[in-house]
Amino acid sequence: MSMTKFQICDSRQWQLLPFVTGHSIILFTNILLFSESNAATARQYPVNIAQIKQTSDGTLVAAELAYKEGKQLYEQGTAESLLQAIAKFEESLSLYRQVSDRSAAPNLRSLEAATLVYIGKIYSNLGQKHQALDHYKQSLPLSQQAGDKQAQGTTLNNIGKIYSELAEKQKALDYYNQSLSLRRQVGDKNGEAISLNNIGSVYHFLGEKQKALDYYNQSLLIKRQEGNNAGIATTLNNIGKVYLDLGENEKALSYFSQSLSLYQQTKNAEKEGIPTALSNIGTVYLELAEQQKALSYFNQALVLYRQAGDKGGIATALNNIGKAYSNLGEYQKALDYYNQSLPLYQQTGNKAREARTLYNIASVQHDGGNFQAALTQIEGVIKIVEDLRTKISSQELRTSYFATVQNYYELYIDLLMQLHKQQPSQGYDALALQTSERARARSLLELLTEANANIRQGVEPKLLSQERDLQQQLDTLEKRRIQLLGGNHTEAQAQALEKENETLLEQYKQVQAQIRATSPRYAALTQPQPLSLVQIQQQVLDDNTLLLEYSLGEKRSYVWAVTNKSITSYELPKRADIEATVQKFRQEITTPYLRNSPSIDVLSQQILAPVTQQLQKKRLVVVSDGALQYVPFAALATPRSSSYEPLLLNHEIITLPSASTLAILRSEHKERKSAPKKLVVLADPIFNSDDERLQGKVQLSRPPVAENNLDNLALTRSAKDSDINFERLRFTRQEAEQILSLVPVSDRKQAFDFTASRTTASSENLNQYQIIHFATHGILNSKHPELSGVVLSLFDEKGMPQNGFLRLHDIFNLNLQAELVVLSACKTGLGEEVKGEGLVGLTRGFMYAGSPRVVVSLWSVDDQATSELMKVFYKKMLQEGLKPAAALRTAQIEIWQTQKYTAPYYWAAFTLQGEWK
Repeated sequence: MSMTKFQICDSRQWQLLPFVTGHSIILFTNILLFSESNAATARQYPVNIAQIKQTSDGTLVAAELAYKEGKQLYEQGTAESLLQAIAKFEESLSLYRQVSDRSAAPNLRSLEAATLVYIGKIYSNLGQKHQALDHYKQSLPLSQQAGDKQAQGTTLNNIGKIYSELAEKQKALDYYNQSLSLRRQVGDKNGEAISLNNIGSVYHFLGEKQKALDYYNQSLLIKRQEGNNAGIATTLNNIGKVYLDLGENEKALSYFSQSLSLYQQTKNAEKEGIPTALSNIGTVYLELAEQQKALSYFNQALVLYRQAGDKGGIATALNNIGKAYSNLGEYQKALDYYNQSLPLYQQTGNKAREARTLYNIASVQHDGGNFQAALTQIEGVIKIVEDLRTKISSQELRTSYFATVQNYYELYIDLLMQLHKQQPSQGYDALALQTSERARARSLLELLTEANANIRQGVEPKLLSQERDLQQQLDTLEKRRIQLLGGNHTEAQAQALEKENETLLEQYKQVQAQIRATSPRYAALTQPQPLSLVQIQQQVLDDNTLLLEYSLGEKRSYVWAVTNKSITSYELPKRADIEATVQKFRQEITTPYLRNSPSIDVLSQQILAPVTQQLQKKRLVVVSDGALQYVPFAALATPRSSSYEPLLLNHEIITLPSASTLAILRSEHKERKSAPKKLVVLADPIFNSDDERLQGKVQLSRPPVAENNLDNLALTRSAKDSDINFERLRFTRQEAEQILSLVPVSDRKQAFDFTASRTTASSENLNQYQIIHFATHGILNSKHPELSGVVLSLFDEKGMPQNGFLRLHDIFNLNLQAELVVLSACKTGLGEEVKGEGLVGLTRGFMYAGSPRVVVSLWSVDDQATSELMKVFYKKMLQEGLKPAAALRTAQIEIWQTQKYTAPYYWAAFTLQGEWK
């Protein structure tokens, strides 16, 4: 018989997400985000019994009738009818499998697949996610055997939905992307919109809000073209959630209200969206401190969830009601609701929501002074989070997810430190320090562990080929960008190129995630664990070194002062107070004429004065947090000094993303042989076409370039975002020549002018040198960190424009034997600030590539002063034999003592990150 292809309901996900107000992540309230069902296509499955060839025993007819009855029960949507529907679908499935005359129904596999999908859908709605997953996975091969790509796309989407609800976001993303590809192949526009929406929901959960918004808007456009009101409602709900995360409450309320109105206009099959919209409206009122209004909406949602037998929805409504009572100060009521919510989340297997509810319970107990009980709950939260993050193979997404749960660790640290205050001899401060290590730079630890593992060995050649192809495409695109932006172009052309670049970058990241997921060597890697106090004391510190590790918190902050024999800890002002001081400090210290500033003293009092007794004249290893990552500790005032004495007068200062990072660096480099040659310097590249070094060069068909106009230069977006002007750095040549003169000709390499190029920097020959020195412009792009990098010559020897940008992903692909990389350029120590990971930028790229230490800058440095500083720095290292950290300190003191360069602006920007030995 001939029948229309089926497309059963893609399951709908009710997903919890943190919402963000300003820069603080508030993880109290459970917000519902749709990983969308294809309810709009849950049409009556065409059952035309008259068209079915009768079998002697009527088995097929009976199967079809049972299937139809199951559909009718399913559409009633009550808990009781859903259970009855399962029984009918199971009966139908059994009968389909008994049909002996397969020719009577040539599409029997499709019929079985459709029935399994319905059973899976009902189990999902009832919160039995593993049973749902089992039925979807039984359905998929049947659709594949039937050659029904549309059905495959639906089932892949539903499998993705289950993995998403089980918080296995990487698996969810993989299935959603497979679904999207199939749906596009068959021209299934509604299905395509659904998959786009669901991909957006995963990115949203993982903290990638802009990426999520991009996918939602693509989905919304298609749904409006198709007139899919229920689908429009779902995506409006999700867009509202993004705005709620961004603190735009009124805008969020508008989207949620539009979503609710559309759901109310749809048929019964769509009513499951109504409680979600009600719940989200209630959450906006929570944010607006209108608790009674919020409670009214949450209670309406709870009634509807109970009618539908939706355990996950019931749990969410109970949790939200608990939050409202917590805000009203009715803590026992709040705990009662949280404790009703928790077992429901545990039954549905949603670990992320379970963690959220445990956190809510711990927060109430913490505020009530019941620290021991709160500690038990938050330890359960951390265990779940640690497990969930390892299930994400994409380092980028693992990092963004970890950023969304940082306040779990913040609460854990505060609990431990409050217990330490009550019981100072019980070691709670040591546990708090270890928790601080667990909360920071975890992705960097894993990257450094992976760096020497050759994780590409044993990976499918097709994947490696895809990775190489995408790298080549990105390089080709960079050349096209230079040619386009170097001449006359329209804004539309530039935007199209930008879109193409973002698409390629996304594909590149997905391939890298697949390589990790399928690599035998990556699978064999032991996840590196952050160090305990004893391990830090044994593996990192020596007799002359003091670790200062900071943790900034909403109510109070902390610093741990650790030697190889002791630990002391101190409470500091709250995060907002320290951030305000750092902002003033940064404004003043980057002013060339200010030799001292009031904010230096204020900040020094806030973060250094408490540890004065521990400082002595020790080497200081600083692990910063938040705004403190932008502070050059060398320029802070020595506590109790009557006049300004910079901290570096008595202390060698090193910065680290975490103490555990150094232990990994030492472990990875302890057996490595030193590179055979000493020094390579890349300096004084050519940026502009009117550079005198281009005179007389052949410039074949090169489009005219309007010089000193950033809109007409390659790297336009990065340069504009980073406030960089590509002028020639004339002092870098003198700097480079004087540095090179300290090393025998046979032991050095100079790359000036045209040879200060991306080709030179990417060459395998670079691994022959112990020290690599870049004297050029750097770009740190905090909006698009993958576009950060080092700018080298933008013209070749024939005067033709060329790709001169060594991007961050290029740096990750270098294979260096260097002991030291020096980035003598502006802002090279900065990057995108990611909660829990620190500043994601060039330093980690060069450490991954093989260098255990990197010298970088924290602001736009003065060309001439930097040249002088670098000459002294290298002289102290290469002629006097000082270690890099000691040489940098000595050079900075010498420059500070020069009348012309006394202001910290001239000498304090540079810091050594990594190994000091």
